[in-house]
Order: sequence, then C-alpha cells, then structure tokens
Amino acid sequence: MCRHCIPPPVTTVSSDGPAGAADIRIRTAERADLLAIHRIEQAVFPQPWPFSALESYLGESGFLVAEADTDEGPRVAGYVIADTVPNHGTPLGHVKDLAVREDERREGVATALLRRALSQLESVGAASAKLEVRADNEGALRLYRRFGFEHRKTIPNYYSNGEDALVMVRLLSKST
Repeated sequence: MCRHCIPPPVTTVSSDGPAGAADIRIRTAERADLLAIHRIEQAVFPQPWPFSALESYLGESGFLVAEADTDEGPRVAGYVIADTVPNHGTPLGHVKDLAVREDERREGVATALLRRALSQLESVGAASAKLEVRADNEGALRLYRRFGFEHRKTIPNYYSNGEDALVMVRLLSKST
C-alpha cells in the first residue's frame, strides 16, 4: 500500500442510522487506537486477529477508524483494514477486516467505513476490490451486496473452525 497516498485525515459523515444518531468521524488509525480496535476484534470475531497483526497495519492509508462521540468523549466505534495486492499490473483492492462495536451497529458505521475504504483503494489505483466473508454472516453480506459486491467463489473450510468463506468482488468507480 502506498504510505504516501493518504487521503484527508478526517472525514465527518452523518450516520445512516436512526434519527438523532451521532456523527461519525472516519480517520486513519493511530497507535492510541490499537487497544480499542483489538477489543472490538476480540468481541466480534470467533478467531480474532492477534494484536501484532493489527499493529502491523499502522501507518497504512487503508487502516481507518470510525470515531463516535459519547458522554465520556470520542471512542472508536469500528475500523476497517484495506490494502492492495499486485494483479496483472493493476492493483487489486482487498478489504481484509471490518468490525463495529456491538452497541454501535445499525448506526451507519460500517457503511461509512466501507465507503471510505473503497474510495481510498480507488485513489491508489485499484480497479476492483475483493473480500472474504463468513458464509453465514447475513448482516455483512447485506452490507457488501448493497455496495455492489458479488459472490465469485466459495472457499471451503477457510476459517480455522471449518466455516466456509465467500469471496466477493466489485469493480471500483468514481461513484463509490
């Protein structure tokens, strides 16, 4: 990933959630965010990434957090990790990890994160993006389909507990 192709550091978007929901700020992840990110990772996924894997993406333009205001101040509501891989001369975007705190779901956090991640991937030259998702993760599948991702193949036993993954792909365009 191009460390020098960093999009604007903060984007504020209105929530897609219920009326009155707080605004969400999307920004590049910082070292101070890692503990909150790791806690979300552990709470959300049956086989969470280790802290060191999350830490290895610090400084990458596709490691983004959504920050929401609370009575105690701003907190990390969710995060996304996206980068590119070589693909016959044109980078292929890869959304590697996307998670939102349980109490921040259905507030537009994942939508805002994915929108910004896809825009970032396009800005570094990716013509398409892919991701892997658990075959039974209906909420994530709805989100990805809304963004135009299409199921391309199934990888049996992809996850360590034997669950299958669906590989989903979409073309990127200026209308992301």
